[in-house]
Amino acid sequence: MKIRIEVDDAISDEEVIIRCREISSTIQTLQQTLIQSLQKVKLVFYKNNVEYYLPVSSIYFFETAQTTIDAHTKDDVYKIKYKLYELEDLLPRSFVRISKSTIINVDFVYSIDKNLTSSGCVRFFHTHKQVFVSRNYYKALKNRLDERRTYHE
Repeated sequence: MKIRIEVDDAISDEEVIIRCREISSTIQTLQQTLIQSLQKVKLVFYKNNVEYYLPVSSIYFFETAQTTIDAHTKDDVYKIKYKLYELEDLLPRSFVRISKSTIINVDFVYSIDKNLTSSGCVRFFHTHKQVFVSRNYYKALKNRLDERRTYHE
């Protein structure tokens, strides 16, 4: 794949053009990455009546906790005023839904312990926290992890 940047001072609006023979998974990933890098997600997190403005990239996972959504970092937990389905639309491509109650950041996935029912336990780098991926979402998680691995190689 070639990458070329043309500078033209007569252009008023910047434009990115991707030329390809076919739309492969690599091209789709590149497109999504470009779109998400232009749309910076700004979320407000809450803990003990204090608002926090954390980078979304520091979040390991979101999960439902009775009537609220918890956002987990390496060492802490914050509340957020969104529903999981709203977060799915807002979050960058590094986040993927793994159950009805959890969305994870695949950038922090250390391992998946798969069990006989095709579900598994997801463990994260540098923390004891873990979540369970349901069998209905397992393939989507594996695809996103493979995508990440291919893109970073």
